[in-house]
Amino acid sequence: MRRIGEGAPEPPGLRCLPGGVNVAIPAPEAERVELCLFSPDGRRELERIALPERTHGIWHGFVPDLGPGTLYGLRAHGPYAPTEGLRFNPNKLLVDPWARALDRPFRLAPSMFGWRLDDPRADLSFDPTDSAPDVPKARLVAPRAATVPRPARPWRETILYELHVKGFTRLHPGVPPALRGTLAGLAHPAALDHLVRLGVTTVELLPITAAIDEPHLVRKGLTNYWGYNPAAFLAVEPRLLASGEVDELAAAIDALHAAGLEVVLDLVLNHTGEGDELGPTFSLRGLDNRTFYRLRPDEPRRYLDPTGCGNSLAVDRPIVLRLVMDALRHWAGLGIDGVRLDLATTLARDARGFAPEGAFLAALRQDPQLAGLELVVEPWDVGPGGYRLGEFPPGVAEWNDRFRDEVRRFWRGDPGHLGRLATRLAGSADTFARGDRRPWASVNFVTAHDGFTLADLVRYARRHNEANGEDGRDGRADEPSWNHGVEGPSADPAIEAARRADMRALLALLLFARGTPMLSMGDELARSQAGNNNAYCQDGPISWLSWELDPAKDALLETVRRLVALRRAHRALHDDRFLTGAPAGGPLPDVTWRRADGAPMAEADWHDPARRFLAVDLCVGTESGTDRVLLLVNREEQPVPAALPRPLVRWWLVLDTAQERPPVPVEIATDRLLCPARAVLLLEDRERPTPLP
Repeated sequence: MRRIGEGAPEPPGLRCLPGGVNVAIPAPEAERVELCLFSPDGRRELERIALPERTHGIWHGFVPDLGPGTLYGLRAHGPYAPTEGLRFNPNKLLVDPWARALDRPFRLAPSMFGWRLDDPRADLSFDPTDSAPDVPKARLVAPRAATVPRPARPWRETILYELHVKGFTRLHPGVPPALRGTLAGLAHPAALDHLVRLGVTTVELLPITAAIDEPHLVRKGLTNYWGYNPAAFLAVEPRLLASGEVDELAAAIDALHAAGLEVVLDLVLNHTGEGDELGPTFSLRGLDNRTFYRLRPDEPRRYLDPTGCGNSLAVDRPIVLRLVMDALRHWAGLGIDGVRLDLATTLARDARGFAPEGAFLAALRQDPQLAGLELVVEPWDVGPGGYRLGEFPPGVAEWNDRFRDEVRRFWRGDPGHLGRLATRLAGSADTFARGDRRPWASVNFVTAHDGFTLADLVRYARRHNEANGEDGRDGRADEPSWNHGVEGPSADPAIEAARRADMRALLALLLFARGTPMLSMGDELARSQAGNNNAYCQDGPISWLSWELDPAKDALLETVRRLVALRRAHRALHDDRFLTGAPAGGPLPDVTWRRADGAPMAEADWHDPARRFLAVDLCVGTESGTDRVLLLVNREEQPVPAALPRPLVRWWLVLDTAQERPPVPVEIATDRLLCPARAVLLLEDRERPTPLP
């Protein structure tokens, strides 16, 4: 028999100390909490140890003769009264919310449900089945941190690339088969070479934390590929570890940093995979359902669900806030450069609703360990008043879906969008020019993981999500897209050429706009999902990036590299000040909006619904002089003669999206340039053009 000491209530979770392990588990309403120890293979429960002390709702004890590698779980005793919001069931093994490693992936099993699946009373019934054989065991580890220094790029230079760790390398021929689809595969030189040559600065990784499949997906034989259904906030998803060891993450971060690339993790801290009242019990629900989750005041059997995922964490409560902040500090301590917070409005809610000065955002902004991180938020959820774009505090960047939709609608040809396009190109000052915020606070994107890929955006006018098993009803129904007269792939070379030209133009608008651009994985290679705009459950070739090149894909890749290089080369394109029409350190206004005849845009021109041409004359002062470029945007269906600002200007044409491949820079000696139909052109004012890839 072990002699269990009283231990300490801090820090939460398990911590190795000389001679044993301190255990501290927050469960304020539990009557008893047990630490369950397992054999090295995780199959046999060896011992149950009741934690002897309780301090301010935290059960704790010191267990001697334990150390790294220990496999364990938890059991919590208390009343099972779902109508009161209490769902204790000691037959259900629980994963420590502060666990840093798991012995295996989650796989949903009937034993994980606290109620009998065949009982007509549903969650009001009680299931006595022991779930230990099916629940992953936490493994006591101390993950090492990355050691290569962070690149520490300023926001104005940041170019994000959103990728899925598995999908990025699963089909990569240059990555060894054993490493494909893992963090080790992402760190392989063949994968890094693509990112470095593309010119992006920062990879934003879709969730890599341990996740579980939703019951409705399991019934259909599908899986949650994206990983936005978390089961353990501090543990890496075991399926992403080629070695099975969590230190693989530090090695991947080191490799990315050594290549000059930053790492931003997409963290889901707003809900858990335990779902609604009919979901499984494997962690927080079993520890203390009423404390960790928001329940409906009028019916505490059920959950408040602003996430649309079945439940939401009560982040304004101290112990829940501690869990979320500990998760953020954990990942920061491992060496990442930033985090992207999914459905961040939910995190910033309190009992009254969205609270920009509430507990979570206040804690986030003052924490010294998080102060140096790049913070990106998804500024919405599906709850009341959940859309909060532009309302997060200074120091936080926000996904700007208005950029996505308004750029798309302009290029689709919707009337009356020229002024909206200009607002987005100028940095979305209407949304972000508050306090001392800068344009980088707007994370601009045309596509992301949750929607059409770029290739499908110009190929499909409606979603095709039948493979998801929901009769095509899931995913966004009104996503702005177009198909050039044919739904899906076309055998007409002219249609396919027009689609490729549209892709190049959209990418140019993205990369030449003020703000922080974000590219979506595979758009540079024309990745298609066959029209599926909600491929969250498609873990297969439909979602994985194909690395098979053809002349068209190779040309698109070359264009994207040119676009990225041009943005990085020109301060006029990536300056971190909103465009205002006033001088910005140069001899001219920072922007002059011009008509095709070269005259400045008049008020009436902005309100002309038929106008679809815009010249953007950009000028900014730099340390070495003046940087000036001219952006020509022509969405007309015919070429437009454009007057070039003169005199004393030497214009070089360095980009023309009407061309399949980037043009060789050529000096324009005339006062006019014929701008092709449905094209974006960029000209430089230089003695000689910028050296480009």
